Amino acid sequence: MSTTEQGLTGSGPGGDWKKVQASPEFAQLRRRLRTFVFPMTALFLAWYLVYVLLADYAHAFMATKIAGNFNVGLLIGLLQFVSTFLITWLYVRYANRRLDPISDKIRDEVESEKLETVEGDAE
Repeated sequence: MSTTEQGLTGSGPGGDWKKVQASPEFAQLRRRLRTFVFPMTALFLAWYLVYVLLADYAHAFMATKIAGNFNVGLLIGLLQFVSTFLITWLYVRYANRRLDPISDKIRDEVESEKLETVEGDAE
């Protein structure tokens, strides 16, 4: 059973988690997550919307041949997949550098408080 499934002891149901949520570290974690997620989501949706609008309103441009039967529309469509993988790679890199250290600190604090509570109850 994981530590999240076991729950935390302390000041009532969810009390410890409410304390964590109110902590400055948690606020910083949320702020850093939003700093990456919201702009990247807006950027990707705009990129996708451009693709859809070009496909609908710029038929001649999208049908422009690049090589053989490979045209601009296919290229941009494939770049949608590339951009998805790029965003995933960027997020993992960002999370490893900017989010994981804070979440590790929060988890360590919560687990050490839980351990202290359990050890105190055993005495």
